[in-house]
Formats: sequence, C-alpha cells, structure tokens
Amino acid sequence: MSAPAPAPVDVLAAERPPAFRRLLKRPEIGALIAAVAVFLVFSAVADSFLRTSSFGTVLYAASTIGIMAVPVSLLMIGGEFDLSAGVLVTTAALTSSMVSYQLTAVTWVGVLVSLLVVLAVSAFNGWMLSRTRLPSFIVTLGTFLMLTGANLGVTKLVTGTVTTKPISEMEGFASCRWLFASEVTVGGLTVKATVWWWLALLLAGSWVLLRTSFGNWIFAVGGDAAAARAVGVPVARTKTVLYLGVGFCAWVLGQHLLFSFDTVQSGEGVGNELIYIVAAVIGGCLITGGYGSVAGSALGALIFGMTSKGIVYAEWNPDWFKFFLGAMLLLAALLNAWVRRRVEQGAGR
Repeated sequence: MSAPAPAPVDVLAAERPPAFRRLLKRPEIGALIAAVAVFLVFSAVADSFLRTSSFGTVLYAASTIGIMAVPVSLLMIGGEFDLSAGVLVTTAALTSSMVSYQLTAVTWVGVLVSLLVVLAVSAFNGWMLSRTRLPSFIVTLGTFLMLTGANLGVTKLVTGTVTTKPISEMEGFASCRWLFASEVTVGGLTVKATVWWWLALLLAGSWVLLRTSFGNWIFAVGGDAAAARAVGVPVARTKTVLYLGVGFCAWVLGQHLLFSFDTVQSGEGVGNELIYIVAAVIGGCLITGGYGSVAGSALGALIFGMTSKGIVYAEWNPDWFKFFLGAMLLLAALLNAWVRRRVEQGAGR
C-alpha cells in the first residue's frame, strides 16, 4: 500500500520569516519604502540635500504638515474627512491676532480665545455629522466655505485690509513666540518648535491609537460604524473627539504661523487640507476608514518635506512639485494595496 502523497508546500511562505510577514502587515510599510526612495533620489541629484542645515529645513517643512497629518490620519481611520482643516489653521491665527490687537493688547488672551473658537468649529463639525448623518465630505466642505468667507470678511471688517496688524510689541508676544515659534541650533542643525510639537503629537496619537480603548473605538467606527454601535461603542462621541483633535492641532499650527511672521494673510490655508489628506493616505490610511497608522502619516509628511525642499536643492522646476506629490500619492496607494493583497493571500494559505 503506497504512502499518501505529501501536502503541497508553499516554498516562499515557508521561507518567509514570521517577522517579515508581520512587517508587511504594517500600514506604513509602503510609506517607508517611498521615503527611502525619495531620500536616495535627492541624495544622488543634489549635494546640498545632505547638509546638516538642509536636514533642519526638511524637518521644518515636514513638521508643518505632520502636525495636522496626525489628527487627520486618526480621523480617516475613524472613517471621516475634514476639508476645513487647512483654513481652520488660518482661522486660529487670525483670531489670536485680532483679539489681541483689537481688545486686550495681551497676546495670551487672543491665544486662549482662538483655542475656544477652533474647538467650537470642530465640535460643530462633529455635531452636524452625528445629527444629520450627512457625509463628512459635505459637512466639512460647508464649513470650509464658511470659514474661507469669514476669514476674509471679518479681517477686512476689523482691520480694513486682508492682513492683520503687527502684534510683536504686545505683552506676552515673546513667551508665545518661544512656545510656538522658537528654534534651537546645535552643530549647524536648526530645529524649530514645530518639530517638537510634531514629535509630541505623534507619540501621543500613536499611544492613543495602539494602547487605549479609545484607539479600538477609532478602528471600530471606521471599519463598520453600525456594528460598532451595536456592541456599545459611542460612535458619535468618538467622531466628535476626533474632530476636536483636528481643531487642537490646527490651533497649534495657527499660533506658529502668527508668532513666526507677526501678521497673517486672511486667504492662507486654502488647499492645505488636501496635503494633510495626501500625507495620511501615503502613510497607509484607507479612504474607506478602519485601517492606517499615525506613524505612517509622519512618513507621508516627511516625504512632503523631502520633496518640497529636495526639488529646490536639485534646482528642478518647482512647478512640477504638485505633479510629483500626486504621483507619490498614487504609487503609495498602489503599493499599500499590493502589500495588503499579498498579506491576505499568505494568511489564506
């Protein structure tokens, strides 16, 4: 009697170590590969890209996107968008400046009033979303248009121009500048305050997402809100808190904008919301929600920083920047989809 034939063995799966398979499951693996590729390209074509001073410039450019990419990625994992995020940054800066100049002459008062204003706008987004059940695209598009008009209209009404008045001589400006717009130079490397804010928010966001029950709620409501609600997850409250996170980070970046340049243009911020979403998607967040990582959004922001400054150092035509960023978005999304399919095929064997 002949022995039974041995079961077929997937040689590749057998040789592939478990640690490697776990690595492929990470949402940010595509962004990591893309970041390494971008770094190598600009290192080869631009000698100045590898200078210590250039590294500080790249970090600064990445941090101004990364601060907002953290809450935007959490919101996208939760299954929602915020198209008002870009102009909300400008709203925060304008509110701080005009309240300080017109009412108190103390910058800290304007800063705190600004925080209340942006949190109120974010809470409104969350409330409208839960009450009306409209798509977040529609809700936040409406907020985006209202804030764009209010930023311009209120600024012209109060100041007579589209720019706020200088506030550098007011009480509290120096301390506010230290908190939001200071910089430290060590060995030729200049690190601005936004980098520290970015790192702190990155660590906090990663901890919340991966180490708390609220992080489980975020994945649950993004994957299937109805199923999450059925098992007791407070869907409306979870999404409102995520919008409040976007508002807080918009406030931080808005204060940096104000205290770095002393005045603010009312039309700034339009279009930046798309860059924040691009950073999150490049970092592995799915448009449909329920999947992604905060660390991936940091890599997406770093790719933005390397690209925006690398093009300058390489002396390429900067008009092609948006084309390159769009190509990176598509390539990262395709790579993430390919990696996920390979992982799912390997798990099914």
